[in-house]
This record gives sequence, C-alpha cells and structure tokens, in this order.
Amino acid sequence: MKINQSKIVDCTIRDGGLVNNWDFSVEFVQKLYAGLNEAGVDYMEIGYKNSPKLLKGADEAGPWRFLNDDFLKKVIPQKGNTKLSALVDIGRVDENDILPRSESLLDLIRVACYIKDVDKALQLVQVFHDRGYETTINIMALSNVMENELLEAFEMIKESVVDVVYIVDSYGSLDYKDMEYLVNKFKTHLPNKRLGVHTHNNMQLAFSNTLVAAENGVELLDASVYGMGRAAGNCPTELLVAHMKNTNYQLRPVLDVLEQLMIPLREKEEWGYIIPYMITGMLDEHPRSAMALRASKDKDKAVDFFDKLTTPEVNFEKK
Repeated sequence: MKINQSKIVDCTIRDGGLVNNWDFSVEFVQKLYAGLNEAGVDYMEIGYKNSPKLLKGADEAGPWRFLNDDFLKKVIPQKGNTKLSALVDIGRVDENDILPRSESLLDLIRVACYIKDVDKALQLVQVFHDRGYETTINIMALSNVMENELLEAFEMIKESVVDVVYIVDSYGSLDYKDMEYLVNKFKTHLPNKRLGVHTHNNMQLAFSNTLVAAENGVELLDASVYGMGRAAGNCPTELLVAHMKNTNYQLRPVLDVLEQLMIPLREKEEWGYIIPYMITGMLDEHPRSAMALRASKDKDKAVDFFDKLTTPEVNFEKK
C-alpha cells in the first residue's frame, strides 16, 4: 500500500465531545495527548475554537468546546511532536478569539462548512493563514451536494490559500466506490491542493473508506481512539496505526490510552455501530433522528424506526 505519505489527525476530543458534551477531564486529555505523541500520531484535534457568545448551551459544555489559549497552555505545558488542531464552524467563531500562531499552541485550524458557505469559510481560512496557521476546509454532508454546487466551490477553493481540502462523509453513507469517485474528482479539479478525509462508521465502512482514500493519495486521515465520535463514530485511530505500512507509528501507546481511558468511558457513553445509525447511513440522512431514538425508551425498536423513515405517512397515523 502506498500510504506512507499519510498523516493521522486524531479527533477523539473534538468529535468525541459530541457524545459527552466535551466532559473530558484535564487529566484525560493530557494522558491522551501523551499516548498519541508516543505513538507518533501527527495531529491531535483538541477541540473546537468556537465562541461561547455565538452558541446556545455554552454554559453546560466542557472547555474543549471553546478552547482558550491560556487554558491550553496549562493543559499541555510540554508540547511533543504531535501537532495540535482545532475546528471552527461558520457563524460560530469570532475571528478576534484566534491569536497569531506564534502566541498559540495550535498549529492547524480547520474550517467546517456546508457547501453554501464555502465563500465564508475561505474568508476565515485567509484570516487564519495570515496569522500563520496551517488550514483546511471541511465541506460537510458531501453526499447531499449537487455536482454544479461542487464545481462552483472548486473554482473558489482552487484560487484560495487553503492547504488541505477535506472529503467529509458526514452521514456515513459512502462506500469505497463513492470514495474513489470523490477523491478522483477532487484531485482533478484541485490539482494544487492536498486532500483530507473524515469518515463515519454508520455502515462499518469508516476504516475501509479511509484506506481507499489513502491509497488514492489523500494525505490527512481523520480518526479517533476506539472510534469515539458523534453517533456511529469515526475511523478508529488504533486500526490506522496498526495497519499503515512504511510509517513509524507505535500501536502499544494507543492501546494503553484505549485501555485506561476509552474502555471505562464506553461503559458510561454510547457511540459506534448501532442499528438505527446504520439505517440513517443507508438512507443518507443526518443521524439526529437515530440519536433521538437511542435517547428514548424505544431505543432498540429498529423496525418501527425504519418504517417511520421510509414511509413518511406512518408519522401521521393516529394512535
């Protein structure tokens, strides 16, 4: 496999925070960073850099939802080789909160957007680039994007300063053929850009789709330890570390944090391949309806859930 140019971006704290409202202790994050650094993982996405002023429910969320630079310096007093990344969402970030890179522990800032906001995302990318950061644009819900919209976006992205463009399978609905198709399309239209991939595991395809992307030249590979992430979760970091050839990754430190941190957490929080998430993935839908089902007393009534999603009139039947 020609995947030795690939780099792993571990998103356990950022994407995993969508599971537990970013309720990770400082000690948890420190141990995870130390383990990933020892394992040789290239980046750790340590949270969101959104603004609490621009989001509801900010008071209840853990500090990794709104990273503060001074706080971060206390959490990671000794930075290793593993670079630090943060994600921002269009409309939820105040660019004045982003220090110049020389004053921050962060190396990479990723901008997530839907296709309609690519222009706004690229404006933010320019700001972060000018402040010295590595940058990515992550276009979400690609499986729902029309061809003409994508081609328009490519024209803007091609002329921008963004370093890496992400192929994001938000709903976990893509298979290896879709991934191959999208990677080739992105490479054809953005020959001057590096690519990244972010997968979800609704149909147990996150790992294989990530490998297909890597084999086709995608450089940044998102993953999380034990697959922790919203709903069905992500490609597991430990699988990539164990599988990728011609790299210096070490599996044992990842297994160590998995055993110490993730196994106990999995007993309290739920994520991963579960049938309602498979159903929304198969139907190419956001998992919010499946997440609501899993939080209800009917959490295992998969047939009824399937019927409701595939037969809309069932929702309107009188009881």
